[in-house]
Amino acid sequence: MKILGIEQIENNKPHKIKWWGWILLIILIVGTYIIYNQQHPNRKESSTAAWNQNELMKCEGMVFGTIYHITYQADKNMQKGIDETLTKVDNSLSPFNKNSIITAVNNGEDIKVNDMFTDVFNMAKYVAKETNGAFDITVAPLVNLWGFGFKNMSNVNEKTVDSLRQFVGFNNVELINGHVKKQYSETMLDCSAIAKGYGVDAVGKYLESQGIKNYMVEIGGEVRVRGLNPKGELWKIGVNKPIDDSTSVNSDIEQVIKITDMAMATSGNYRNFYIKDGKKYAHTIDPRTGYPVQHNILSSTVVAKDCATADAFATSFMVLGLEGAKEILKKHPEIRAFFICSKDDGTTEEWMSDNMKELILE
Repeated sequence: MKILGIEQIENNKPHKIKWWGWILLIILIVGTYIIYNQQHPNRKESSTAAWNQNELMKCEGMVFGTIYHITYQADKNMQKGIDETLTKVDNSLSPFNKNSIITAVNNGEDIKVNDMFTDVFNMAKYVAKETNGAFDITVAPLVNLWGFGFKNMSNVNEKTVDSLRQFVGFNNVELINGHVKKQYSETMLDCSAIAKGYGVDAVGKYLESQGIKNYMVEIGGEVRVRGLNPKGELWKIGVNKPIDDSTSVNSDIEQVIKITDMAMATSGNYRNFYIKDGKKYAHTIDPRTGYPVQHNILSSTVVAKDCATADAFATSFMVLGLEGAKEILKKHPEIRAFFICSKDDGTTEEWMSDNMKELILE
């Protein structure tokens, strides 16, 4: 055994940390915590107590031709404000509302649009650019042609499709000083693939403006959540199995996703379709070709920071197909995606982005 001398002992003593060293250490710890939580936004402490029973508020109703369900923690009922918010969205963006702003635009009226219309128009234009035209709200003439829009047309044939395609594309429409300028009067807008998600966000933002921190807003399957659920846990949202069901009765769950402070939207062709002469026609129309999509993605689920973004990209991925969707996801790491795809043997398989995997309930 080697005995150390006094000088050696002094040299081997732990060094005292200077005062500024402690500050650097604290900054390092805090910085690491912030970075971790940014990369793992779903990992929120679940130690928050469950909601008090008299703070559990729920409401439901009809809007945009579908059912909405809203759950939130509050000491008073917010139904009036929720209804007013949804009415404002409907009056701005519903092509089925004869008095809406979008109806006036489609009818060629020179009307000044409001903030909601402007938000959705600009967001749709951005997603159209990012998806190389796979998402396009000017697709309305083609959607109507195939019988899925607000004006049903007939005589679907190659010549009719080609004649309408010239009216489709963001290059045919501009928003200048609050007024929509169309190159062709036949160009019409259909925001159905983004408006529902935008409506979810609008209600969520209203609740937040009232100081509500824990809530879930769901409209026709599109969801936005903040905080924790009534049990003090992450919100658990189910993704339906893509079983052909035009009655929307099927509720079999494929996967459950656990999230907080996020939004989720699912697009699929297994509910909105019709069969004519033995052939199935799905409601997702590719604005680039003019025809219903025939890709193997049966269901496209997207998780994003807001529901309008999730809604638009979920539809885009249905148009692009699996390989096209993967290319878009490479450019947008902030978006998470989960697809259910058909296989040649008639079975299905799942595919999800790497950043989605941590959200799947084990």
